[in-house]
Amino acid sequence: MLNQKYMRVQARYTGKTGKPVGMFAANWHIMMAERFSPEDKDLFLRTEDWFNENLPNPPFYDKENPEKNNPQKAITYFKTETIQKYEEKILILIGLLDKYGVYYDVVYTNSVGEVIYEDDYQIAVI
Repeated sequence: MLNQKYMRVQARYTGKTGKPVGMFAANWHIMMAERFSPEDKDLFLRTEDWFNENLPNPPFYDKENPEKNNPQKAITYFKTETIQKYEEKILILIGLLDKYGVYYDVVYTNSVGEVIYEDDYQIAVI
């Protein structure tokens, strides 16, 4: 978008942060509800693994200790200036949301809130 610094794909329902869940959580919810076909489950898990290997994980995410995961209820946005590296994989996750009827929005903005984490590819805000 025109001069927008940040982008987020978010479902049209809220999660524990009180804000719309992002594309990873929305796909995770489909998987946990056992709605994915075996092929789509595999595709999602491979895509998530790729992101885990290629996108820094903000330090407040703690999958090993869910009770300590994201205590500030932050949400993340991609930086548009470096998003090209992730576009193909983002489209896979969006495609799964489409296929399983999860409504979502692609949000471009410069107004994000208080930044509590930043790396070359993303920010996390509260």
